[in-house]
Amino acid sequence: MTTFAVVITNYNYAKFVFEAVESALAQTRPAAQVLVVDDGSTDASPQMLRDRYGNDPRVTLLFDKNEGQLAAFQRGVAAATADVVCFLDADDRWKPGYLEKIGAVYDARRDVDFIFSDLQTFGIDQMDIRYENSGQPIDLGYTAVSTYFLVPWYGAPTSAISLRRHWAENVLDLPHSFRRHWKLCADACVVHGASIMGARKYYLPTGCVEYRTHGSNGWWATRQDPSAIYRNNLRNYGIVRQYAWRVGLDDGCSVQSKYEYRTKPNPTRKERKRYASLALRGNAPWWKRYERALGIIMGHRGHKG
Repeated sequence: MTTFAVVITNYNYAKFVFEAVESALAQTRPAAQVLVVDDGSTDASPQMLRDRYGNDPRVTLLFDKNEGQLAAFQRGVAAATADVVCFLDADDRWKPGYLEKIGAVYDARRDVDFIFSDLQTFGIDQMDIRYENSGQPIDLGYTAVSTYFLVPWYGAPTSAISLRRHWAENVLDLPHSFRRHWKLCADACVVHGASIMGARKYYLPTGCVEYRTHGSNGWWATRQDPSAIYRNNLRNYGIVRQYAWRVGLDDGCSVQSKYEYRTKPNPTRKERKRYASLALRGNAPWWKRYERALGIIMGHRGHKG
């Protein structure tokens, strides 16, 4: 049976962190490890965590200087020994059935490397965040070529992503200098890195991830700011190119888009549009490229052109 390590990253969230940790400990399918990484908090968090969990064998506390979210991810994953790593922000929480639901897929599908879930926000806003507004599971297959060219978001915010440990280790094997660029929103490294490096992805709406909105959230607070959107898009493009360089992807990989598309058992309409646009790339005659694109749009996954 698949085992889970929960990596909870905290920075100055003394008023929230206990709720996150307790939600991880309350899972109907218990985690093998609950790793709380405190990223140099200057509030009461460190002492509060020591007082409450210092002698709790279920919880491992990791303290270090403040270097940001990417560094905290790296420290947590380095201490993980379980099969799958799940991330949880210190200001979020899970309902008790989260690990049980994603565990059922990891147990049954050894080919699935990365699972992400839907979220429900609470606090300032109350809304559902679903991948392509879907309430149904979606096997996304492989997503490297699509991510290389189009940089779509095949994932979710931190608290709704999980991946097999060896993938987490590989994805987070980034130069130390990257830590200063990814003090916030380091979930982009995990999401895009897993795609480019070849993880098979699966969307599983669980209804179990609760994302707290309180005005200080890194992504949520700036999601409608044009300057912030521009900067984040540049960073996402850059991290995709970093991973592509590591695995040797270049523009020539467009010829693989038709094969990547065939790994998707039931692609969504938006996914068909993505791969139709990819089919138009490359050096094949224009009529052949248009034939491929039309085949994808019409839903012919087995198109052989």
